[in-house]
This record gives sequence, structure tokens and C-alpha cells, in this order.
Amino acid sequence: MPSFHQPGKIIITCNKWLSPALQKETSELGFDISRSFATGIEMKGTLNDCIRLNLNLRCASQVMYSLKSFPCNHPDELYNELLTVAWEDILQADGYFSVTSNVFHPAIQTNLFANLRVKDAVVDRLRNKTGKRPSTGAALTGAVLYLFWKQEEAEIFIDTSGETLAKHGYRKLPGKAPMLEALAAATILSTKWNRQSPFINPMCGSGTLAIEAALIATNRRPGLLRQEYAFMHILGFERTIYEEERERMQQKQKEVPGLQIIASDISEQAIRTTKANAVAAGVEHLIRYAVCDFAKTPVPEETGVVMINPEYGERLGDETELEATYARIGDFLKNQCKGYTAYIFTGNLSLVKKIRLEPSRRTEFLNAKIDCRLLEYEMYAGTRRADKQNN
Repeated sequence: MPSFHQPGKIIITCNKWLSPALQKETSELGFDISRSFATGIEMKGTLNDCIRLNLNLRCASQVMYSLKSFPCNHPDELYNELLTVAWEDILQADGYFSVTSNVFHPAIQTNLFANLRVKDAVVDRLRNKTGKRPSTGAALTGAVLYLFWKQEEAEIFIDTSGETLAKHGYRKLPGKAPMLEALAAATILSTKWNRQSPFINPMCGSGTLAIEAALIATNRRPGLLRQEYAFMHILGFERTIYEEERERMQQKQKEVPGLQIIASDISEQAIRTTKANAVAAGVEHLIRYAVCDFAKTPVPEETGVVMINPEYGERLGDETELEATYARIGDFLKNQCKGYTAYIFTGNLSLVKKIRLEPSRRTEFLNAKIDCRLLEYEMYAGTRRADKQNN
């Protein structure tokens, strides 16, 4: 069975369509990617590499280390194959573990039954080898195993993450219809923002985009906000490796002189929520807050990025009323954001037509179950400073 230093197959999962951003940030960490797909990537590495991945990645959901793949056509075959795994070298015999799965096989009507067969095999093996019996449950608070079984092939993994990495741990007050932190990070990483120029976020809601922008610009990694991972409950885990990686992340944080991140919302409660979440993330001092209509958002006379995630009628807002809002967004971009690159994140492309601008790029994302687009607009028509000089 693997030690924390033994290379093996690693699957890093993410929400659908976040894979390009996940590839980018994994490559920036120095890892080679062997395969990518809509909901993740594959690479080779060790369990110690999994520690680094868990602490650093912004767009990932889970980091999975493969233990064994095998042909499988029946729950009894699953049980018998997993009895051969040396679980006594991986899990604490008197500890706690849980099982999650994705199963696509006619012999399994519910994933819960597959999970139970995995648990039975692990518990029976540990009891036979050690005389002790671990406890099990649904909570992801200890070691976590993951089963992927599709048609005639099954694979068992150590889920080194446990609770999803997609939530970065700072959002104490979610606000209305919040954007998932991993999704917010992926959309920002998909823009042309250079992490130094102004980042303007009208209609900020609970502040997720502005906060993620501040975290990305200053290289503050999600692992600095989280203390518990499933890899900590695997035999052979060396806390010194984990602490050394946290220390490296601390040292790689940076200050960006003159950084301007502006978050505005017409709701005082939304700005209070944004401030509270920014405090939890440790970036409250990096964001300038404004309670105002989005059209009155302060926009520095420079070049940078404007990013708006307006309501789009699926969960919030009436579509007829929103048509006027989208038309005003177009006016705001044309009149007050010249020289900027603007981005609109929306799940309603019919409303986008009211902006009356032609996007230069469209990037597909999924927000919960809503098919969304990140639309890019180059606001080329001179700078507002030049306009003022001509008046």
C-alpha cells in the first residue's frame, strides 16, 4: 500500500466547466497534467503532493488518490476485491472513516448500498487483521474513501480532501443566491485581469467576487483559512510536511501597492455582509466599499476590470424589471468604464441583449444547475480622462 512518498494516480475534481481554470492553477504550482475533462483533471503524484494541492487550489472540489482499479459486475465482487486491500496500513483500526461514491451499474440501485459494501469490506479486513473495529458514518470528519464504479470497471480512492475545497471557509454570511467561492475564483482567473490594476465589482452581493479578487491578487491561498483535511487521518501523515507547506504559503503572500478593489451594492445589508466575509478572509483592508446604485460605483480613471454578476431571473428578480437593469448596465459600461475590460456573469442570455454591446468572448460555466456565461466586453472608446479634456 502507498506511503505518502509513493507516486500514484491523482484525480482532482471540480464543478462542471471549471476544468480550464483548474488546469491553469495546477500547472502554475508546477505539476504536469496527463488528462483533463469537464469536471476535473488527472495527474501523477504522491499523497504529500495531495497535501500541497489541497492547500493551494482555488477551483478544485476534491483531491483523490487512487488505490486500486479492477473489473467489477456485482456488489459481492466489489466486497471481495476490497478485502484484498491492506486497509490496516492506511486507516486507523479504531478510528473513523466515511465513504462516498458515484456508481453507474445496473446491479446498484442506490449509491448508499455500494457505500455499505465498501464499509463492510474495510471493517471486516481491519477486524480480521487487528482485532479492532473502526466506526463509520456519513460525516466527512475523518478519513474518506471514494468509489467510482462505471459499467464493468471500479476504482477505489482515498479522498484526501474530505469536505469540499470549493468552499473556502470565509463566507460566514452567504447573502442572497451567493456564487460558490471556487466558481468565483474560476471566473476571475478566466479574465484578463493582471492582479494589479483596479478590479471593480458593482452589485457585489455577499462580496465573493471582490474577496476572491483580493485573495488572488495577494496570493493568499485557501489552505490558510482551513485547519482540517481528510489526509490528516491517513496512516503515515507527517504533520511537519503540512506545517511546512502552510509556512511556504504564508511567505508567498504579497502586498500590491496601490491595489484598488471596489465593491458596491445598493443594499446596506449586502455591504455589511461583504465586510463581515472580508474580515473572515483577512482582506477587509484591501477592499473599498460603497453603498450606492451600481451606476454610481466609483471607477478609477485607469484601465482594469469591471465584473458584474447581476440577477438573471432564475432565482432572483422579475425578468421584465431586469430588462431595464441590463439596459442600464450597458449604459454604465459605455459611459463610465471606457478603457476597461468588462465582464458580465449571467444565466439569462436574452437579458444580455438589453446591454446592447457585442461580447468579444463567451466562456461557459455552471452555477448550481443553471447554464451560465461569462461575457467579455472590451470598452475601447478612449478614456474618460481624454473625454473630459475634450469637453
